[in-house]
Formats: sequence, C-alpha cells, structure tokens
Amino acid sequence: MDLTESIIPKSDQLDATELLSGPRIFTIERVSAHNAEQPFNFHLIGFPRVWRPGKSMRRVIVAAWGSTAVNYIGKSIELYCDPSVDFGGVAVGGTRISRMSGIDKPLKVPLLIKRGKSAVFTVQPLPDAPAAPPAPDLTPILAAIHTAPGLPELQSAWGAAGKAGVQGHPDVIAAKDARKGELSA
Repeated sequence: MDLTESIIPKSDQLDATELLSGPRIFTIERVSAHNAEQPFNFHLIGFPRVWRPGKSMRRVIVAAWGSTAVNYIGKSIELYCDPSVDFGGVAVGGTRISRMSGIDKPLKVPLLIKRGKSAVFTVQPLPDAPAAPPAPDLTPILAAIHTAPGLPELQSAWGAAGKAGVQGHPDVIAAKDARKGELSA
C-alpha cells in the first residue's frame, strides 16, 4: 500500500514537503506570470501543479540560464527540501535546487541568507537526458512485407524485421498481419 497520494498538500503549487522523501528531477515546460509576491509559475512537465521559486532560487536560475524565461523551456532541474530554510525566523523548510541541466561545472552563487548574512550556494550540473535513438527506417522492411509474393517470402521479410530489431514495431506487425491475410485468402 502506497501512502503517497494521501500526503499531497492541498495547494496549487509544488510544496517543499513533497520533497521530504528525496530530491526529484523536473523538466520545465514553460514559465508564466503570477503575482507580485510570487511573480513566476514554472510549469513542470508531468507534474500537475506549478513551482514558484523564491527570490534566492530565481537568482540561481538567472545565474545559470540567463534572465529570459523562454530559455528555460526543456531544461531540467533537481529540487529538494531544505529543512533549514527560515521564514519569519522559524525553520519551516523550503524548496532548493541541487542540480541543473545546461551548466557544465558547479555553479557558485552568492545569496543573502538573512539580513547582513550571505553565503555561497552551489548547484551541481545535471547531465542532459540522452537523446532518444532515431526512429528506425521501416521503409525497406515494409516494402518487403507488402510485396512478398507468397508466404515463404513473407516469412523471410519477417525474419529480416527481426534482425533489424523492428519486429515488435506496431507498423511492421500490422503490415505482416495484413499481408498474411491477403496471401492466405
């Protein structure tokens, strides 16, 4: 039994408490305006609510990616809950960035921790996700299947699809089944 769903905050934004079980990596879909207190909504791919980073984390983002929000689209960010974050003099916890894509070495950003006290905040590089392998060219396999004059040739084309690693592709299966039906009729 998984209790995760039962502990999700009733909020319109990502809360630090959702990261208590460990850091999570998010990819930014887009950024939109919000209000004066929390000026930006970071829309995260595959997450139902927005993330509204505080001023310190916005400074880190600008230091890493520049000030133009359109440049953030498709970039990834790892967020964690830092229990030492103060609000009104009380440690209530907050969302912090641990790693970011689009940087090639650790990024050190001086941040104001509280009045008169600053510290250097370090963010590590987050490797970009590997690119998806290119889609296989099914043209020769499909042509061999569609033009197979008999069942032995269809079986040979099916074997070639297996050697090419595309035997499980839905288009190849559909073509084989259709041609087999035609040849068996």
